[in-house]
Amino acid sequence: MTKHSRLPLCGLLHWAAIFLAGTACVLAVPSLAQEAARPEVGKPLQAAQELLRGNRFKDAMAKVREADGVSGKTGYETYLIERMRGNAAAGAGDNETAIKAFEAVLASGRAPAADQLKIVEALAVTFYRVPDYLSAIKWATRYFREGGGSPQVRTLLIQSYYQSGDVANTAKESLADIQADVNAGRTPSEDKLLLLANSYLRQNNSAGYGATIEKLLNYYPKKALWAEAIAWLRKKPGFSDRLSLDLYRLQLATGNLSSTADYMEMAQLALLAGLPSEAKKVVDAGYGNGAMGRGADVDRQKRLKDLVDKRGAENRQALSTGKEEAAANAAADGNALVHLGQNLGNAEGIAQMEAGIKKGGLKHPEDAKLHLGILLFQAGQRAKAAHVLKTVRGADGTQDLANLWVLLSR
Repeated sequence: MTKHSRLPLCGLLHWAAIFLAGTACVLAVPSLAQEAARPEVGKPLQAAQELLRGNRFKDAMAKVREADGVSGKTGYETYLIERMRGNAAAGAGDNETAIKAFEAVLASGRAPAADQLKIVEALAVTFYRVPDYLSAIKWATRYFREGGGSPQVRTLLIQSYYQSGDVANTAKESLADIQADVNAGRTPSEDKLLLLANSYLRQNNSAGYGATIEKLLNYYPKKALWAEAIAWLRKKPGFSDRLSLDLYRLQLATGNLSSTADYMEMAQLALLAGLPSEAKKVVDAGYGNGAMGRGADVDRQKRLKDLVDKRGAENRQALSTGKEEAAANAAADGNALVHLGQNLGNAEGIAQMEAGIKKGGLKHPEDAKLHLGILLFQAGQRAKAAHVLKTVRGADGTQDLANLWVLLSR
């Protein structure tokens, strides 16, 4: 599993500020006449309630303290005071006081059944704000156990798992949310997918991470995310160096081939693969967009360009004789035809590759299908490319690459 980076989690915590801002007055205070509440307790609580409506939380707290200072309070009066104290403290950002008050309200046994769930929700939110993620998990779990259904509390629970370092439960719950979205015909949010990807990354779960990256690319294809996917695949255990040129092809196709070193390395790999026509396209592109033809090693770049031009001319001359095609057709297996088709890199080349694959006896049959799919993609035949690429198998990176090309073909 690669350790090269963490995916950005921007936006994953922004929701909390919005959600928590609305939790100041989570509980309506019942009528003070429901039980006997003495005027010396009831009047300051009524004043506190009015102050809460105006978001004057500190002033409300002062009125709660006035009511609390009355001696000989009944159990009901204490319940009312703690309920009002919890609201005022939550609004004022006094989390410790709010937690103690809400816990006291629950412990009193006086809160109506319809309100108890709101109190549990308030405790989950307040503990998250402290932050005390383990306690937030405890109260959020209780909230859902008792029938709660708030999507914001669901997000709070998952975020609490992640922030507490419990990435296994983060991944489990995030995956369940994402699957529920898919089953309901909804597009999973980018934030959910990013959190799941990061959870898998922190678990060294290569398969889960790769699958989630593919989902992200399917729903939110961005240049930076393509770069992340390619970098991850390059470092994935078991990825074959034989496929390095294919990674560069994907970089080029997604706009992520930019450095002089990348262009030079890709051109050299194409030459080593016996594909001088592709090497020339790469060098020409590098010089055309300014990635090559500058810098401290400009002379080395020029030597590479001269070599590519020379090999390209030799290649065109050899192909014009028809001898290579005749030899490929006469061969007992399809390896030469596949290579010839890749070297041609055009409509005729596609036909040669298809013929070579059909003939069989290939040294790397999955590579051949991968390269045919890429050539079809480059020729603009995206639907056919995706059809071919979906048949590619292999645990050495061929299938991973094919899956990414399928996503790009969409």
